[in-house]
Amino acid sequence: MDRYIVFLQAEENKSPLTVANYRRSLNLLLELMDVSAPEDINKMSIRSLKVALHSSKARKGSALTISTKNYHLTVLRAFLRYLLQDEELEVYSPDRVRRFKEGERQVKVLFHDELQRLLEAPDTSTKIGKRDKAMLQLFFSTGMRLAELRSLDRKDLNFDTREISVRGKRSKIRVVFLSDDAVFALKEYLEARIDHITPLFIRNFDKARDAMPPGEEFRLSRISIYNAVKKYARAAGIVSDPSPHTLRHSFATDLLRNGADLRSVQELLGHQDLSTTQIYTHVTNPQLKEVHKKFHDSST
Repeated sequence: MDRYIVFLQAEENKSPLTVANYRRSLNLLLELMDVSAPEDINKMSIRSLKVALHSSKARKGSALTISTKNYHLTVLRAFLRYLLQDEELEVYSPDRVRRFKEGERQVKVLFHDELQRLLEAPDTSTKIGKRDKAMLQLFFSTGMRLAELRSLDRKDLNFDTREISVRGKRSKIRVVFLSDDAVFALKEYLEARIDHITPLFIRNFDKARDAMPPGEEFRLSRISIYNAVKKYARAAGIVSDPSPHTLRHSFATDLLRNGADLRSVQELLGHQDLSTTQIYTHVTNPQLKEVHKKFHDSST
């Protein structure tokens, strides 16, 4: 397992976050599987693993979702493939590790009025409010993932072209674009900062003022960004409990509802496969609404 982690870093160039997630998943698999060596993995041990995954709990005590269970099985498949190809061990075929059948993925999006209330929720008379307003506007303007937004540095912003080059999953670079509202919010936030450190979104403004660059220790954490979105959603009275990813969903559906083609949305989101982007077509197809209106007689 340790050699596989090194392989992910050195050969696959996986991000630190991906490597950390793989390590956690492998540790869980080692805990749940009753095997002492890779060669001991067989049909029965895989079946026992699936039963154990059904009984496992997430950090908050809730049962694991099907997508989380399948993630662990995907990691196991990748590990077995590494053992076959790189360590040349005779292990169980990764293709025989079948994932659980998933229902169609549900997409949570915000209604227009909810979105407006959320974006207006931060108190921009404070530095924290200016920062959080800029984060929310940037999420909705670009459809960035939480990890992508967190990793941004000040130098990544180009207000002249209103573009940002983002390094997404699998280290793929894509260009995202800033709306007028996002530009305004970001400029207000940056004008309120009197430090010289590198990260775009930071904590402890007063301490950061005297810090020497790069000041990585002041970069806002993933959980802080996540909790900020949750906090402003509650303040805005949004009962659907949106997350940063909900803003990404809202960005995609907003584009499609306004006539953007699927391929362009795929590029803007950084999806590798078009099938991933197609989940949004179910909530943005205006023709279905017209068919219902035209042919469904509500009086019967």
